[in-house]
Amino acid sequence: MKIYLIGTGSWSTALAQVLIDNNQDCMMIGVDEAEVNDINENHQNSKYFNTILNKGVKASLDFNLIKDADIILLAVPSIAFKTVLEKINNIIQRKIYVINVSKGFDETTKKPLSFTIKEILKDKVIDVISLIGPSHAEEVVLRLLTLVNAVCENEESSKIVQEIFSNNYFRVYRNSDVVGAEIGSSIKNIFALASGILTGLNQGDNARAALMTRGLLEMIRFGLFFNAQKETFLGLNGVGDLIVTCSSYHSRNFQAGLEIGKNDSASEFLLKNRKTTEGIIATKIIYQIARENNIETPIIDAVYQILYNNKKPSDEIEKLMKRSLKKESI
Repeated sequence: MKIYLIGTGSWSTALAQVLIDNNQDCMMIGVDEAEVNDINENHQNSKYFNTILNKGVKASLDFNLIKDADIILLAVPSIAFKTVLEKINNIIQRKIYVINVSKGFDETTKKPLSFTIKEILKDKVIDVISLIGPSHAEEVVLRLLTLVNAVCENEESSKIVQEIFSNNYFRVYRNSDVVGAEIGSSIKNIFALASGILTGLNQGDNARAALMTRGLLEMIRFGLFFNAQKETFLGLNGVGDLIVTCSSYHSRNFQAGLEIGKNDSASEFLLKNRKTTEGIIATKIIYQIARENNIETPIIDAVYQILYNNKKPSDEIEKLMKRSLKKESI
């Protein structure tokens, strides 16, 4: 199968190397000439990594190459998602599989991104499979052990993705709960922001453990409202994602929260930030959905107040700690 990975960022690069390690026929498609040249000539993507890539990893600036694709993997920020899909739709003249590794929700429809793919590409898509789970590109590119899920209602389609990616350091499981897995993989970014904020305010392991535990409850509560399966949130796309993104300095969302916490304010970070921080977008969308449907999400609410109403993180944490006392429920 001919596989094209859209994007030459860190995650696309790491996954391209997994595919090349597995002797798959793949090519990255990018828009940054310096990145593409670095990959092809130096076997590096030094903007993101300080490591030498498998020499078979290649990239191109020619988007039209995708006309020969059997599989397209989307590794682009959610903000550019629709633009890229429209370009694909104008070029592709055959039915393809689409692998989505971007996490988040469509700001307009408030649906997971896999739904957006189907809505734009329509009958050109055989299936959409989300490849998501607790994974940092910085570790995958070093071939450190990583486990993720191939998520699709059609098990035969998820098996295709499972088989082309799995090897001795990158193991892929299958999951058919599309809604639950995509909710978990998006909401975890909000809690990563919160975890960074706690760390920036000099809180410790106790606070982060509490955040992940109560955050898991909010994730489950939100997911069950949309008929997700509770078991999904106890697996790689729930607990697994929470642990890795709330505990690691590799996480861009954790790093953002850390800066916000150190300043006890989001205003300076939001003014200067030029990086895609998916948790910021997710917070707005999830908060709006939760309020429209009366879903109780106190931690998400607090992060929203910090990001969008310029509330002090320390004040929001105090409010959370002073909520009415109650029995723990899961």
